[in-house]
Amino acid sequence: MKEEKGKKLGLWNIVGLGLGGAIGTGIFVLLGFGIGYTGRSIVPVVVIGCFFMLLAYWYNLAMPFMFILEGGDYSMKAMLFNPLMTGVGGWMVIVNAISTSGYVIAITDYLCVLFPSLNSYRTICSFVMLTLFFLSTIRGSRFVTILENFVTIVLVVALTLFVAFGIGKVDPTAFFNATGDGGFFRGGLPGFLSAIAVMGWACQGTTMAPVSMAAVTENPKRTLPVGILIITVILSVIYGLMAYVAAGVLPYEQIAGANLSVTAQAIFPKGLYLFFVVGGGIGAIASSLLGGLAMFRYPLLHIAEDGWLPKVFKKTTKDGYPYLSYLVFYLVGVIPILTGMNIDSVVSLVMIPSMLINIYVNLACLKLPERYPEQWEKRSIRMGKGLYSVCCVLGALCAGMVAFNLFKDLNMQNAIICSCIIIALLGLSYWRLKIGAVKKEDLELRKEQIVKAALAAEE
Repeated sequence: MKEEKGKKLGLWNIVGLGLGGAIGTGIFVLLGFGIGYTGRSIVPVVVIGCFFMLLAYWYNLAMPFMFILEGGDYSMKAMLFNPLMTGVGGWMVIVNAISTSGYVIAITDYLCVLFPSLNSYRTICSFVMLTLFFLSTIRGSRFVTILENFVTIVLVVALTLFVAFGIGKVDPTAFFNATGDGGFFRGGLPGFLSAIAVMGWACQGTTMAPVSMAAVTENPKRTLPVGILIITVILSVIYGLMAYVAAGVLPYEQIAGANLSVTAQAIFPKGLYLFFVVGGGIGAIASSLLGGLAMFRYPLLHIAEDGWLPKVFKKTTKDGYPYLSYLVFYLVGVIPILTGMNIDSVVSLVMIPSMLINIYVNLACLKLPERYPEQWEKRSIRMGKGLYSVCCVLGALCAGMVAFNLFKDLNMQNAIICSCIIIALLGLSYWRLKIGAVKKEDLELRKEQIVKAALAAEE
């Protein structure tokens, strides 16, 4: 351990990594939808939304200040889930394939801005792109890390230019005194909450990258929680400035439901506008999609090896590529494209079951101080049990509010699809346990191993 000490990540390494992961495609894609729900109160929506989603992912903040969990989110859920919910979490990996269609639909939106003639071929364009992205996974994705780093730099430059060029074009007096559809609190409290829910996808990334870095972080029980809080504050400022520009430059009718390219066209000269759309918008979305496809390779293998998928799905190529698992992943991803879903519906179909799972894990955190009293005594953030319990409950409530508000805004077809997804997650998990494809004893053994590893990491 001493040999690695100098190589470990410090607080500002974690902050930089977390911001790179948190500032992503959601803000490029969903800001117009949020404005559509709530008008110019999109500014407090994204500022509050960052902290709201931090609470919705409370377990990602709470568990790192008690345990050193090298497996990140996977280890946390393994400790907190019962056997049925372990299966739900496993099958949720497959459901996440739906989000891949959201990325290509977003890329198509940006391409249609540059090439309006593509509007007549949106479905074909999205289908072809998704197919090509999946085919790219066959040869592996070593280039993704380099690509991600490059695109993060381009993304930061694009967003900085967006704020710098746009903020002077907003009339503060007109912005804060606006009335009608484009004013504050369009749609009242329901519209405000719907905007927070739909922007949740953009605001949820503050915890995900940091918690996966526990094994290589200096003093992780303190560094990770403090880093997550700093990331959340910085992200709320960045998103607040972007929302101010996006909602203040153009009339409501032009920006509601539109992506950021509409505002960008109004504030940038042509060259910078093309840079923003191609480098910022399309580049960031494509990079996120490639990174996501690469990231799901090992979870897909893992759920097959654990027995949640039939044995045939463990088959791989000589290079270890799980081709049958990826085929299922691809077929699920194609469904939203072929059924003509828009981006906010795609986001809802992924976010709703995710938030329902978060309700469970946030409430499960209530038992941790009693179950692991020694770890509670060694916690890095010295909050009392009362405040800790309140945060667990608030976390569950925040996740529940996101799920409810997204569900109520679905049309009947998508509401039925969403309900079927949730029933399928529970039904498939129960069935695989019932027939013995997954053994409860094995799940309990793994949980014990994770706890032992977490305790040993502190010695």
